Amino acid sequence: MDPSRNPFAPGAGTPPPELTGRQMPLEEMRVALARTRRRLHAKGIIAVGLRGVGKTVLLREGLAMAAADSFRTCFIEMEEPQPLRSLLAPHLRRLLLDLDRMGRLAAEVKRGLRVLKSFLSGLKFTYGEAELALDIEPELGSADSGSLEVDLPELFSAIGQAAVAREAPVALFLDEVQYLHERDLAALIRALHRCAQEQLPILMIAAGLPHLIGLTGKAKSYAERMFDFPELGALDRVDADRAVVAPAEAQAVTVTPEALDAIHATAQGYPYFIQEMAYHAWNAAPGPLIDQDVVQSAVSGAMQRLDASFFRVRFDRLTPREKDYLRAMAALEPNHRRAGEVAERLHLKSTRLAPLRSGLAAKGMIYSPEFGNTAFTVPMFDDYLRRAMPHWVPPAKAPA
Repeated sequence: MDPSRNPFAPGAGTPPPELTGRQMPLEEMRVALARTRRRLHAKGIIAVGLRGVGKTVLLREGLAMAAADSFRTCFIEMEEPQPLRSLLAPHLRRLLLDLDRMGRLAAEVKRGLRVLKSFLSGLKFTYGEAELALDIEPELGSADSGSLEVDLPELFSAIGQAAVAREAPVALFLDEVQYLHERDLAALIRALHRCAQEQLPILMIAAGLPHLIGLTGKAKSYAERMFDFPELGALDRVDADRAVVAPAEAQAVTVTPEALDAIHATAQGYPYFIQEMAYHAWNAAPGPLIDQDVVQSAVSGAMQRLDASFFRVRFDRLTPREKDYLRAMAALEPNHRRAGEVAERLHLKSTRLAPLRSGLAAKGMIYSPEFGNTAFTVPMFDDYLRRAMPHWVPPAKAPA
């Protein structure tokens, strides 16, 4: 069929043509936004899940909801080496300047800009080619201590008061939050806690890998009372089938039950993989019928594309020792990937591998779903490792 009419959209954060299986977290976001607008208590939302389950898509849906309800919004993707202060600065500057342009002079908005100037004092940030300058005097003694955990709550409070003055609530959308340093995460949680205590209309909706739940609790013990943590996983069979059938039927294309079986067997319900499989099946179909033979002829192309992009981009970031560790994991059964068993495969003591495990967790490659067990953050990465390293043998045992 004509590839230019292909409705399926495999990509990083690309909205699928039919968003299925996410009604509950979407409703949670709708309610939280509505309560925030009314200055009623609303828990923040931190969606967690493996790679490719649609966390970024969900955030983008929430962003659209917030914008439609006249929220002032920021969408920020966390990055590994970058501190939170420099990530937030350009977005909060834009947000406050937007509030400043909304109408008549407001003392709260001007104060918010002065506090932001204090927050940036002594530090020089650039965003693209433009320096983050503010033509205003700083608010001396506010948000200028140099300690993010002291300064960020003061800045958020000032922004919240400006939002009240403009009757314009604020929603912050943060992606890949697991990359934040523990100190930065603690400062962010404390700032949001201050807003909740002062009943200010600032809401955070965020997403990250599964171990983010533990990271927030470690950063601040009261975090579990501040946030809801919807867990996004593979779609059930009904929703997985609908993600394929609805876009196809919208273009008068039939997908047979046997074709759906074949797609499900390969994609295992993971939204990104479903889109990849359906995309290739559409392009392989000679006419407006996608049957089992078409899907099976498309599997090879879909897997090659996944190997070359989705999996390979993560594999290439690994050191040789990290690749060995993950390949040893892949050789074990999914529910028996304990640190000791991996170490045994590598002929090393588990304690010697602790720094390696920590580094892989920091890179977002592994997490611990339960005490003592380790899992991949990327679905089906074990299969990929077996394809990428088919002749791997454990390193030789060091002589006693």
